[in-house]
Amino acid sequence: MVESKNDSPYTKRTMIYRRFGRTEYQMPIFSCGGMRYQFSWQDVPLDEIPQENQDNLEATIRRSVALGINHIETARGYGSSERQLGLILPTFDRKKLIIQTKIAPHADPKVFVAQFHESLERLQLEYVDLLGIHGINTHERLWWSIRPGGCLAAARQLVDEGKVRHVGFSTHAALDVILAAIEHDEDGGFDYVNLHWYYIFQKNWPAIEAATARDMGLFIISPADKGGMLYRPPEKLNSLCEPLHPLLFNCLFCLARPEIHTLSLGASCPEDFDLQLQTLSHLDQTQEFLPTIQSRLEEAMRRAVGQEMAHYEGEDLPAWHDTPGYLNLPIILWLRKLALGYDMLEYARMRYNLLGNGGHWFPGLNAAQIDSVDLTAAIADSAYADTMIDLLRQTHAMLYEQPQTRLSQS
Repeated sequence: MVESKNDSPYTKRTMIYRRFGRTEYQMPIFSCGGMRYQFSWQDVPLDEIPQENQDNLEATIRRSVALGINHIETARGYGSSERQLGLILPTFDRKKLIIQTKIAPHADPKVFVAQFHESLERLQLEYVDLLGIHGINTHERLWWSIRPGGCLAAARQLVDEGKVRHVGFSTHAALDVILAAIEHDEDGGFDYVNLHWYYIFQKNWPAIEAATARDMGLFIISPADKGGMLYRPPEKLNSLCEPLHPLLFNCLFCLARPEIHTLSLGASCPEDFDLQLQTLSHLDQTQEFLPTIQSRLEEAMRRAVGQEMAHYEGEDLPAWHDTPGYLNLPIILWLRKLALGYDMLEYARMRYNLLGNGGHWFPGLNAAQIDSVDLTAAIADSAYADTMIDLLRQTHAMLYEQPQTRLSQS
């Protein structure tokens, strides 16, 4: 890992950079994610976008660059984000920006390429630094990406044409799919990965180790929101993380690992940078803060759910697609633990009620049909076989409100 201080004329405070794997980019430890400041989750013409919204987006991007966050990350699937960015990005010195967009894989790589060219036109750029294959979340989407002549091969052709500098992928998949993508070497493999990993969800660490062994860039998706809605933490979590805000603790927890290069900061307005950037002043104090806070968090979880359940991750349970009723048992039990251990009811309810509506981004169903399915064989090998049904009923009673939809469906 190489860390350096910013010498950009845009910066007004010190930013820290890490080498983004074999891309050799000096990546700011925070990236400006592009899925919250746009006007619409649908692709709408620019003349339908209120000037007030465009002004806010431009102010957000200008503040990002002024702070030294020169990695601007978006996706074709983020509605009007690319079009709106196309009005502001060309006003900067292109060589001082790292621009990433993401395109979903398709069974026909010609569709993938056509959509990329449309995205490039929307962004009003001649090339992007990073192109991510967006949402390799299933074995099918992995195959569309890595098969001979598939989307990865098409992306490498775009590199040869000078339209793309480096190719990676983003994923919400199960660990086996992520590892298969990371370990794929044909067509040059992938240069970087966007994935989930933070304090409340550490199951993807083997993927981080595998990516590091291949000198890939590591980008952590949504540590503030998917990492626990930490911008609005419950009082119990505030107390457990003292003297840090829970969001600062989570940022330090992630960045204390040199394998991790950047965290997505999904700003919706210029002020959204303020809290997370306080992390910069604490990066040399991780050993002062992290052990004590982690110890408190672990003890709180043990007190709430018991020693064994505190460390239980559902390894002895089938995957959701092999479970009667398609129940995502490990996720349901995980959300129960967060609600009981840290009072993270708002987060747990949001995620629990998304089950059944999250598609391949958050698959499986909640326990609404628990009394209509026979789980006897599915849970027979679990350490919690005798109590599983009661745990599922309790969790549903605690967390169910009404079905939720993904942000991109709003």
